[in-house]
Amino acid sequence: MAGKVPLFSIEASNRGIDLAGAFNRVANSNWFILGNEVTSFEREFAEYIGVDNCVSLANGTDSLELALRALDITPGDSVALVANAGFYGSTAVNAIGARALYVDVDAASLNMSPAALRELLSCENPRAIVVTHLYGQLAAIEEIVAIAAQAGIRVVEDCAQAHGAMRGGRIAGSFGAIGCFSFYPTKNLGALGDGGAAVCSDQVIAQKLKMLRQYGWNTKYSVELSGGRNSRMDEVQAAILREKLPHLNDWNSQRRAVARRYNAAFNDLPVTTASSVDADYVAHLYVIRVRDRDSFRACLGEQHIATEVHYPIPDHWQAVYTDRSVSPREHLPVTERSAAEIVTLPCFPGMTEAQVDRVIESVYAYFERESAQ
Repeated sequence: MAGKVPLFSIEASNRGIDLAGAFNRVANSNWFILGNEVTSFEREFAEYIGVDNCVSLANGTDSLELALRALDITPGDSVALVANAGFYGSTAVNAIGARALYVDVDAASLNMSPAALRELLSCENPRAIVVTHLYGQLAAIEEIVAIAAQAGIRVVEDCAQAHGAMRGGRIAGSFGAIGCFSFYPTKNLGALGDGGAAVCSDQVIAQKLKMLRQYGWNTKYSVELSGGRNSRMDEVQAAILREKLPHLNDWNSQRRAVARRYNAAFNDLPVTTASSVDADYVAHLYVIRVRDRDSFRACLGEQHIATEVHYPIPDHWQAVYTDRSVSPREHLPVTERSAAEIVTLPCFPGMTEAQVDRVIESVYAYFERESAQ
């Protein structure tokens, strides 16, 4: 029996990275919070994204919440976002006490639909829009930002799955007022634990973010902003990210190469594949849509091919909303239909040709078995 094909390999993703050197730099510095590694990473990551400021944070969810707070979103305000992105954006909105207004997604990309956003804005007036670049696929961000600008609404980009996704020479995180990132270990740029960042070119917003990540202080022990907390990235994670950042574009290319092989192989099968395999897609997750997902996953599991569902329950269907009015637009047909069909296949840097072959062969085996029944 051939070996298992994992959904993601930490070992493969960290191969060739000088982890010990990064640890030793921090240990020898005897400075562990908000030191040189954090300052250097913030500068280097801002340069990579093409913005003026990067404020490192404890995790990606804090990044989304503090970004909304930096835009002065308060309890009772409303925020427009999608309902198919794992509840992370919804968690940030709910933490503030704001109201989530869910927008349906585009049938091809599964990212926010500009047409659905226009429809929402015809009857609602959100204070902000959170746009998730789901699975590493850049949303129709230029159109969404233009729609938002016309309505006087700020846009927050959720780039947790889209490190390095690019269109027209601009990188995810540089289009909206703030770009939010997670550096969870499985991300395209992953730390060895939790980590996050918010990027922007507005100095006032950047200063608010720096205050919010440390209790709301304007100076030590003097609290000016409400909603602050301890959300500092530690020096070790920053050092690791500095080691990894120069490899990000190559890793993204490796991910896209796997996705291209899948798209070509599955072209004649009854599945919906990734809508793009160009630079605007960094293949954080390779997601297809299959009519009988449970049967499909069971078949691949028998062949020791790992799969997952990102994400099985749309946000507006989550139990937390049972006794709460979410939005007058609770029916999201594309979101709801796709939630029953999506399945994630292995796709990661360092994935071998043999592993890709095994995934493709297993997918074909499933459909051959189905057609024979």
